[in-house]
Amino acid sequence: MSSAPSSISAAAPSGPLWFSLQGLRRRLLYVSVFEGLAVACTSWGLSQMSGQDLAHAGVMGLASSAIAVFWNFLFNACFERWEARQARRGRSLGRRIAHAAGFEGGLVLSLVPLFAWWFGVSLWQALVMDLGLILFFLGYTFVFNWGFDRLFGLPASACPVVT
Repeated sequence: MSSAPSSISAAAPSGPLWFSLQGLRRRLLYVSVFEGLAVACTSWGLSQMSGQDLAHAGVMGLASSAIAVFWNFLFNACFERWEARQARRGRSLGRRIAHAAGFEGGLVLSLVPLFAWWFGVSLWQALVMDLGLILFFLGYTFVFNWGFDRLFGLPASACPVVT
């Protein structure tokens, strides 16, 4: 027997620790916090991998962040549109892994040539550098999304629909 009143809608975003955040405000907060942390990590990582100073690598950290912000808005809008059409609601482990892998895969196509040019390395070396970042960001994206959803609730696209 459930102790929850039957008047509570299952379509409401589930269980945030603070408050539910939806739409453009959700995306703006998400991107701001995600990319702020990402610039710091990327700049340091690129500096370590390239052997160049933090200021030089920091420029590429900011550039890759700008590219990632654009891709983030585009990818997440498409992902949520796809997600809203799925019969199964919620964000399973598989769906979260697919989200992280799809996002990072899209960045490879734009960042590898940029890294090669900026750091004066071959495309292969730039790919190896990017793979180092991908390994970090796959985990970072997964953990960040999980924590963000715990703090602010799931987006409406992932919530159960009441019939």
